[in-house]
Amino acid sequence: MKKVQAGFTLIELMIVVAIIGILAAIALPAYQDYMSRSKVSEVVLAASGGKTTIAEAFQTLGRMPSTTSGGVSTQVSNYVQSVAYAKTSDTVGVLTAQADGTSIGGVASGENIVLTGTGDQTTGIVTWVCSASIADQYVPANCR
Repeated sequence: MKKVQAGFTLIELMIVVAIIGILAAIALPAYQDYMSRSKVSEVVLAASGGKTTIAEAFQTLGRMPSTTSGGVSTQVSNYVQSVAYAKTSDTVGVLTAQADGTSIGGVASGENIVLTGTGDQTTGIVTWVCSASIADQYVPANCR
């Protein structure tokens, strides 16, 4: 009489466990980086919230609004500690969002996303440039 195999051998099971372990070792760090990047992009989004207000004020007034009348509200969340606006000249205004590093896993502890708006007084167009003190691997591509 012929014996029929009724399951997996020990070596086959060990191979499967090893493959799953290798995949997990690769996937977990990639997932953690992805989560940190998504949290940092919320900080960029919070800073971007004031761009329209500042640009509209520039087009109306012909200069950047004063620091006190910038109309930028602080958007505090789990990942954003503060958002602030400062006028540096008649044609330059700066939006700064500070990351709450403890919630982002320590990758952006107290770091800033800075949007610098430079207005052209002849056309009324405000051009925004993003810079960050956070490591490039966590910052969205439009802010590197």
